[in-house]
Amino acid sequence: MTAPIRAEFDLDYGEFRLNVDLVLPGSGVSVLFGHSGSGKTTLLRCIAGLQKSSSGFLQINGEVWQDSERGLFLPTHQRSLGYVFQEANLFPHLSVKGNLQFGLKRTGQAGVDLTHILELLGIDHLLARMPDALSGGERQRVAIARALALNPKVLLMDEPLAALDFKRKQEILPYLSRLHRELKIPVVYVTHSQQEVAQLADHLVIMANGRVLAAGPLAETQSRLDMPLAQDREAATVWQGLIQSHESDYHLTRVETAAGSLSLAALPAAAGTPLRLQIQARDVSIALEKPAATSILNVLPATVTGLAAECDGLCVVGLQVGPLPLLAHVSQKSAVVLGLKTGMLVYAQIKGTSILN
Repeated sequence: MTAPIRAEFDLDYGEFRLNVDLVLPGSGVSVLFGHSGSGKTTLLRCIAGLQKSSSGFLQINGEVWQDSERGLFLPTHQRSLGYVFQEANLFPHLSVKGNLQFGLKRTGQAGVDLTHILELLGIDHLLARMPDALSGGERQRVAIARALALNPKVLLMDEPLAALDFKRKQEILPYLSRLHRELKIPVVYVTHSQQEVAQLADHLVIMANGRVLAAGPLAETQSRLDMPLAQDREAATVWQGLIQSHESDYHLTRVETAAGSLSLAALPAAAGTPLRLQIQARDVSIALEKPAATSILNVLPATVTGLAAECDGLCVVGLQVGPLPLLAHVSQKSAVVLGLKTGMLVYAQIKGTSILN
């Protein structure tokens, strides 16, 4: 297994203080999530060496970049990293090809073969274009390619979709999903978008006021009842699935998950195709007995793992379905009528899911 990322920072920044002690996986996408001012970007800048903390330790896959006890601090240009900002920041006087080659020339890697990166991000046909002839999504894809061209040991992404409108975000998300599947280096990705968390994250870090509230695998961290994500009206749980078969007569697709089989609206993909499924908490209802007759096709046995009351009559219910966690939002009256308690055996009715990639 690839060695992890270890980051410890204690930084006073005016009225703001960043104080974190964090271990991230050495591969996959780790998402830093939180509202504006939570410390996400400051933490990313510390990893990049753009912000220096008085007390800090940083190790990326076995290589120490900062150790304040030994007086070690590698400046940014000595750190093997790629950094993608909110704005693409392409050189306006250079073509796409020129932008990609600029950094390579400065690092002495001008002869690097970019074929795979160009294909991965779908920009091979854009090489001759100037930046002002690109859409926002295309510019950001070029910026990501420029960062990857340096063959970094870690890719840092600071809300790369924040400056894009909805249409452009939908344009670029499939390419980010491809990166998620195919990159062999760790990615640390900053966002305050739950959609991006659901679609891209393997590991989730929830931040507030310069501190880490929770960190861990996506599904587990998403479904913690004491975290704001679970209590949000858009709360959801992400499951991994595999297409099992198609029921063409009913325009349905059967998807196998670790918790059981689900019926979804027909998908144009072959059996064996992996999927990420986003299950909205509001689309999960609870029954004490297995329904004898119901229009809901997905009914799975579950165990109640916890309950949290919220304002406006909402009750957040934590469930365990096989080995997988699941969230349900029901009314407080429903929770009382059903007598829901931790440890109770129930049935989770899943009304619909979103296919993320």
